[in-house]
Amino acid sequence: MYYMSLPYNYVIQPITDESGSYYYARVLELDGCHSTGETFNEAYENLLEAMEGWLEAKIQYNDPIPEPVVDDGYSGVREM
Repeated sequence: MYYMSLPYNYVIQPITDESGSYYYARVLELDGCHSTGETFNEAYENLLEAMEGWLEAKIQYNDPIPEPVVDDGYSGVREM
């Protein structure tokens, strides 16, 4: 699928709450596209699966799909 190959921004973070410890993963540009997993890798794999389903639903209902936010000028270094 075309959209799966685009450089979307993934955020995966460890969470510890009343449910226990796990990883929460989301796609920044795709509102409502998120998943969890017991490990970082599991959360990532589950996110890719959730993303595929999210995109398929948007395509099926002809809803707009946001493009990735890309900043080609960002080097990873913050200038002071």
